[in-house]
This record gives sequence, C-alpha cells and structure tokens, in this order.
Amino acid sequence: MVITQTPFRISFFGGGTDFPGFYEKHGGQVLSTSIDKYCYVTVRHLPPFFDCANYIVYSKIERTQHVSEIEHPAVREAMKWLDMHELAVIYDADLPARTGLGTSSSFAVGMLSAFYSLKGKYVDKRRLAEEAIYLERVLCGESGGVQDQIAAAYGGLNKITFGQDGFEVHPVVINGEKRDALNDNLLLFFTGMSRFSSTIQVEQEKNLERKNAQLLCMKELVDEAERALVEGRVDDFGRLLDVEWRLKREINDKVSAPVIDGYYERALKAGALGGKLLGAGGGGFLLTYARACGAGRADGDPLPI
Repeated sequence: MVITQTPFRISFFGGGTDFPGFYEKHGGQVLSTSIDKYCYVTVRHLPPFFDCANYIVYSKIERTQHVSEIEHPAVREAMKWLDMHELAVIYDADLPARTGLGTSSSFAVGMLSAFYSLKGKYVDKRRLAEEAIYLERVLCGESGGVQDQIAAAYGGLNKITFGQDGFEVHPVVINGEKRDALNDNLLLFFTGMSRFSSTIQVEQEKNLERKNAQLLCMKELVDEAERALVEGRVDDFGRLLDVEWRLKREINDKVSAPVIDGYYERALKAGALGGKLLGAGGGGFLLTYARACGAGRADGDPLPI
C-alpha cells in the first residue's frame, strides 16, 4: 500500500499567463504558494477475492472489471497510460474539491506519485509536474493552464516562469518575519460555491488574444509582488492583489458573481487592502489581505491598538 500527501496551492498573481496559447508567444509567469492543506491518495493492488477488479473511491464509489469502465477520467487515463490494473484507489482531502485551490492537479500529482511508488520507481518533481500536465491537459482533454500541477509537485513559495522551452521554478526566499507578516494578514473564506474550473477555463482560452493587454499587466504584477515580498512591503503585496483581481474580472466575466462581488466589497469596506477569488473563479475560496491587529506595517512600524 502507498499513501501520498500532496499540498493544495494558492495562486496569487499571473493566472492566465500559464496558458500555452499565451506564454508560447509572450512568455508567462505566476507567483503561488502551497499551503498546509492536502489531498491524500491511497493506492494498493486489489486482492483477487472481490467481485470487482478495480475499486475507486472519491465523491462516489466505482467498482469495475476493466480499466476502460472507470468513469473518473484522471484515474482511468493514468491507469491505462502507466499500465496499472487491479487497483484500489482512494482519494481523501482536507478541503472540498472544485474550490480554486488546484485540487484536481494535486490529485493528479499524488496519484501519479503513488502509481510509480507501487511500481518501485522514483520520479522527481519535474517529471511529476510534466506528467500531471500531460495527464490532465492531453489525455483527459481538460482546458486550463499548467501552473497548478507544478505548484503541487514542487511545493513552497515560488515564481514559476513559462516559455517555449517549458517552465522554470524560482523559489521566493523571504525571512521568517516577513513570512509571518504575510500569513497573519491573509484570510481565506469559503464562499460555499463550487464549480468545474475547466468550464470557465474554456471561456478564458477564447479570450487570450482579445485580452492581451490585461494578461501582460498581470504578468508584470508578478515581478512587482515578488519585490514587495522580498523587501517586506507586505501591505503593497495586498494592494496588488486588488489590481490582479480587477484585471482578472476584465478577462472573463464568468470568474465572479454578484454574491461574490458583494463579499469582496464588504471586505474592502471592513478594511481589507485587496484580495481575489482563487482559481478559475465562479466560486470556491475568496482570499483577502487585511492588516491583523498588532501585526507590523509594511515599513515595520507597529499598528495602533
């Protein structure tokens, strides 16, 4: 039996520039971090004493005799691709699926890692990321960018750059004081709404050429946000989140909804400096940046009590 633990991620800046249709022409980059919430994939060979050859558990339970009968596309295509048979594959997670935290890509990375481990093979982070991208985008035919698989495979706080030659991962190194200031000021709220991101991503792909100006601005925000973090200007980082969110809404009107806009405006009125809906949009988790009581200002001065 193999059990993998794969982190979910928060994408701060640059989402949309990780679509091949954009970065192969203009280059792309994102700033994201993994978080301490995970998905868990358990894989083992199923003994020949059951009434099925494959046992798959996620939001539903599947029992099949043949791999081709499996309904879950990622499980089915991964098992076919890696020639896996007679398996029990069980998914569990700390947070709900389809909520903007890259859950499907974390599952893809964790499942592939488990499959290779069951075969007795070691696969490095780059290969896991590349194969998870291939699994989701090619074998399963799902629309979307390629940042989530990389974030799940590598973990940590990173700037990820994209070009015709592929991707590169650049860790963003900040000291503990700056990291704590950022953590203290970031708040994550569940809207109670979930969605299939590929549905929204299809619309976003259609808008790539038409919304080049916004995407190029979002690409530049990655460097600005990275500098703000490294220099300890965490409040500026929060303000840039607001700029990112407004640009994202210009690219695709399906990323938000009136109720979500209402939540965001209430957060700003209550003192938040910025924020955004995570992932493709349409639901999931809303991230806000608000100064925590007693936390340090961007310039290091204490907040008034």
